Amino acid sequence: MEQTSGDQQEPPRSGEAQPSVTAPATQTTASTTTANTDTPAATNTTATAKATRPSPLARSESLLPPHNRASITAVPVTPDITLETYEEEKAAGASYFARKKTDHEIAASPAPLSPNLPAGQNFQSQIDEGADAGKNFLNRLSVVAMSGRRESLSDIRATNPNLSLSGNIISATFSIPHELKYRKGADWELKPRRGQSALFDSFSHLSSDEAPWNHTVVAWPGEIETPLDTLSPPGTPPATTVHLSSLNVLSAPIPIDGDKAPPTPPLVDGLWIPREDMQRLETQLSHDKRIKTVPVWLADDTEGHDEGIRLKDQGRWRRYAEHDLYPLFHYKLHEPTDGRAERIQWADYYRMNQKFANKILEIYKPGDIVIVHDYNLMLLPSMLRQRAPHMYISFYLHCPFPSSEFLRCLPRRKEILEGVLGSNLVGFQSYSFSRHFASCCTRILGFPSDTTGIEAYGTRVEVGVFPIGIDATKVASQAFTPEVDSKFEGLKKLYAGKKMIVGRDRLDSVRGVAQKLMAFERFLEMFPEWRDKVVLIQVTSPTNIEEKEESEDKIASRVNELVMKINGMYGSLGFSPVQHYPQYISQDEYFALLRAADIGLITSVRDGMNTTSLEYVICQRETAGPLILSEFSGTAGSLKDAIHINPWDLTGVAEQINNALTMGQEQRQDMEKSLLAHVTSRNVQFWIAGFLRRLVNVLGSRRDIISTPLLDRATMLRKYRAAHKRLFMFDYDGTLTPIVAEPSAAIPSERVITSLKALAADHRNAVWIISGRDQEFLTQHLGHIKELGFSAEHGSFLKHPGTENWENLAEQYDMGWQKETFEVFQKYTDKVPGAFIERKRCALTWHYRAADPELGVLMSRECQKEMEATVGSKWDVEVMTGKANLEVRPTFINKGEIVKRLVTTYNAEMKALDSPSHTPSGGSNRKIEFVLCMGDDFTDEDMFRALNGLSAPSDGTAEVEAANMFSVTVGASTKLTLARWHLLEAEDVIECVALLAGVGSGGGGSTGGGAMSMGEVNLAALSTVEDHLPAGVEN
Repeated sequence: MEQTSGDQQEPPRSGEAQPSVTAPATQTTASTTTANTDTPAATNTTATAKATRPSPLARSESLLPPHNRASITAVPVTPDITLETYEEEKAAGASYFARKKTDHEIAASPAPLSPNLPAGQNFQSQIDEGADAGKNFLNRLSVVAMSGRRESLSDIRATNPNLSLSGNIISATFSIPHELKYRKGADWELKPRRGQSALFDSFSHLSSDEAPWNHTVVAWPGEIETPLDTLSPPGTPPATTVHLSSLNVLSAPIPIDGDKAPPTPPLVDGLWIPREDMQRLETQLSHDKRIKTVPVWLADDTEGHDEGIRLKDQGRWRRYAEHDLYPLFHYKLHEPTDGRAERIQWADYYRMNQKFANKILEIYKPGDIVIVHDYNLMLLPSMLRQRAPHMYISFYLHCPFPSSEFLRCLPRRKEILEGVLGSNLVGFQSYSFSRHFASCCTRILGFPSDTTGIEAYGTRVEVGVFPIGIDATKVASQAFTPEVDSKFEGLKKLYAGKKMIVGRDRLDSVRGVAQKLMAFERFLEMFPEWRDKVVLIQVTSPTNIEEKEESEDKIASRVNELVMKINGMYGSLGFSPVQHYPQYISQDEYFALLRAADIGLITSVRDGMNTTSLEYVICQRETAGPLILSEFSGTAGSLKDAIHINPWDLTGVAEQINNALTMGQEQRQDMEKSLLAHVTSRNVQFWIAGFLRRLVNVLGSRRDIISTPLLDRATMLRKYRAAHKRLFMFDYDGTLTPIVAEPSAAIPSERVITSLKALAADHRNAVWIISGRDQEFLTQHLGHIKELGFSAEHGSFLKHPGTENWENLAEQYDMGWQKETFEVFQKYTDKVPGAFIERKRCALTWHYRAADPELGVLMSRECQKEMEATVGSKWDVEVMTGKANLEVRPTFINKGEIVKRLVTTYNAEMKALDSPSHTPSGGSNRKIEFVLCMGDDFTDEDMFRALNGLSAPSDGTAEVEAANMFSVTVGASTKLTLARWHLLEAEDVIECVALLAGVGSGGGGSTGGGAMSMGEVNLAALSTVEDHLPAGVEN
């Protein structure tokens, strides 16, 4: 998560020596200069320098607001926000969901320092009006603000009668809003979780009476702490002094988190939680007055059973997301590795998403809306779509999304994108992030896309920009309290006569703390008149993200080196220009800092959402301190009136610090007025209401279109293992091998041959290749596998497993149509360089793969029209369009007829076996229990159509049970298909065959490596089925 304000929740532990950002009660200052002192008097040297250097106010561009400066707006840098990106949408009409401009207007902001504020224009009224603006959409849903949820939901249903909305929202997020402490047999200790404050505030809003929804959060409990309650006789000396306060406060260690004891090493056997304690927590969370939560318990099946659950290595579930996804999404690449750790981490990531899907499906009801949050759950939308095709699913990414050049470096890039594309709507913080996502879907998956969505799997996945906000009313109420006032006055007194620049960041590599310190050093170097007059107060809290390359200690060391360098060069015995506090601070201290600051400085090198900037605007309503914000922050596009800087341009940042310090009162007030208007109106309520409005509109406009879900390999493997008779039917070109320019070059790989051999070797499996290829080609390349059955030329010829003879199913048919067909094809071959004709026994095919793509498509359409008007009108043939080809064949010969023939034949044979001894393991021998059919083009739709007909009756009389039938279309085509599942490319087909046959990624069988040599995706599916990593994988 990118929201950062929630980290300031816990004060330092009492009894320990802690640096404080507030003034001690007895501290005094020798200076009488106020905190709002203007530029200090210049010395003679400074005056000479000023004579040759124009003042900031004399520079024409500096007089313009930041969003009107060409040096800012004309540079195409990430996040690539234009001035029009977040303009109001034009209302489509006066409908129930129509958004009116007046709904989001707020009262004009008065000058922050005006002494006499008229009624309705004071800060609190503006906060209230701004908060109401964000709620207007939901209030319109309820007609009368306090009329209750039932009435408002009736209005929603009346406006969208074709949507079966239940009124329930399920929010899936990685961690619950609480940090937990466990004591056996007692109630769980719940305290607010740091960070993600904006997200949790949106949950609170959806769960409140202000929203017309019944809201439930599904989340992982997180790493569970257990107190060390050691029983010992009175007077027994402690075994260690780690947890005890020092007798001498000067010698006390300074922990990073003053409220938490140093972490204890994990128990060897894990933390055992009995079933009754698990149920106690579930009851506590379900009855929480603020947010109703359903926990997802994450553990291997060997670590849990009916009596309870054993939690081992709890952090394993977050490792893939934080080691691989988080750094890459922030444009950081780690060094290549041997991949062993990544295989295990990916399997855990996959299983974790599956466990979330299982829990959601336990509480899901038709018509519920599911909102999935952030990078930890990027596979969840597709997993839900696989098992509930009609579910209403949205996904929101709270962190940046990288360009395709960076995402290509992720080994599991395809699976991540496919996972998100299970959604109806995908939301991002910034336009550049949404543009990158759409571009990645096109460049990596091959799906057509534009700025508003992606065409995928027969439907359209909408993409939108929804900048998140904060709960402005809540922040204002917390920032202006007597306790904060006291600390605010202490800070002003402590730093009287000095300008305060305040920064508060997590200590990770993307927050730009080092860049901030280097820019401040450059500022002191360039503007010596500010030395001893400006102090940078930097608070850094520990990050909750595990990073591979740059550990927290390494970053902290770099920060400490810069702090010591600056203080050593520009400080003195009585003053240090940088005050660095590597600790958590309390909420009151945090807001006092923001209120006391003269400048808010945020130099993140890449982030999605930084709520500190928004909270700074609220806290500055009295003093109107300028906000300097990195253009690489996700909030830069929203806060367009802030001073935008490039954190890598140290000189530019230094100049903007000087500009902010010398900015006139009127200009600062104008900046604050504009920023405050935005923050109070575009609050968290406005964000979640807009996101839901867009989702409902998307669902309403595309209610009759159902996408084809990604093949669920785990479900397929379960069904395969449970079946006693299985039938496999594969197309060849584009399915077992990729499409190539020259058909004769489509040779099966060694892994294809090995996988088919292993699959066909099982006597319970009947494996068939149903292709448009002729007998000669199939015999040459796959005929040596005697257990395979073949159907050539789209069903014209048949060869059963274990036999040598081909059966001609079209020998009684008149083939006189071929001569006229050949003549037409020859005419177009002469027109299209690179085209050629393939003559088969029962069909003729015109290929244009090697021709110019545009010319080939144009001529193929003309050829098809002529063929249908001539040959098609005289003979009982059909003209079929394939991938870069046209084929003419008899109408009664197609792959669908072969599928019907095989299914009915095998079922008849099984019914004829009435002796239990003929059935392996004593199972049923009445019908086929598993069918897998895969194909990539239009001709394969005949197979899918036939299977749908064979599985149609749901009363048990069907030839194939629908739950046991897997029809899979292959390719990135956006066509509507009769198949029930999809795969992206031929390589995925081989992976699935290898999974069922137990073939490793190198082509070896189960005896040649097994799970150890299995690919990451297959290993994840196998781990999901067995609910633990296979033996030996973790070694």
